[in-house]
Amino acid sequence: MEKLIREVRILKIYAISLTVVCVLFFILAFKAQSSLEHFKEINVERINIVEKDGTLKMVISNKERQHPGMVNHKNMKQRERDAGLIFFNSLGDECGGLVYDANETGSGMVYSVDQRNTDQIMQLQYLEEVGKDKKRVYGLKLWDRPDDFPLEDVIRFEDSLKKLNDPVASKKAYAKLREQGRLTNERFFAGKTANGDVGVFIRDTKGKVRLKLYVDKNNQTHIENLDENGALVK
Repeated sequence: MEKLIREVRILKIYAISLTVVCVLFFILAFKAQSSLEHFKEINVERINIVEKDGTLKMVISNKERQHPGMVNHKNMKQRERDAGLIFFNSLGDECGGLVYDANETGSGMVYSVDQRNTDQIMQLQYLEEVGKDKKRVYGLKLWDRPDDFPLEDVIRFEDSLKKLNDPVASKKAYAKLREQGRLTNERFFAGKTANGDVGVFIRDTKGKVRLKLYVDKNNQTHIENLDENGALVK
């Protein structure tokens, strides 16, 4: 009889232990499935959005902790950038972003789209200078960038010129690049200019304004066809 009582007691302990383990298992399994958490409010200086393998895809940050940019999975030199969002592609390059700020001298907000392996080719921008000579510019701007002069080469080129510290040599080097068609050229702007003109302004492959369709600040309409020297073609 004592042996039977002892075996029953052991069986009860085993059953209770097994029940506790099962309950804990189900609780942990439920938590694993319910990984989505809800926050009513959160204060944070920076958020990194990454893939499962850790590849960086987007940064939401304040000004102090903003990402400097990235080329071929390598961070660029630390620099001051405004708060906002920076986007990164699977090649490990920065591919655009949205930044904004304002202070005593001006305000600005820019949404950029970058060309593959290089810098921005399209921007939706608002820029304003306050004070005595108040200027305000906003609209859509497009650029052309060469395919054979990626951002890594641009950075190395500019760094080498800085080390030379020779303005004359720098001017000649940029002139040579321009002759080779390897510099960035603005091609298009639609919006409001600093002098109050609102319209469309189109440039040629060398960055020279060739066509203007706009209304000036006095409500006068203009359609101007310009030659490569900037002279009006009637």
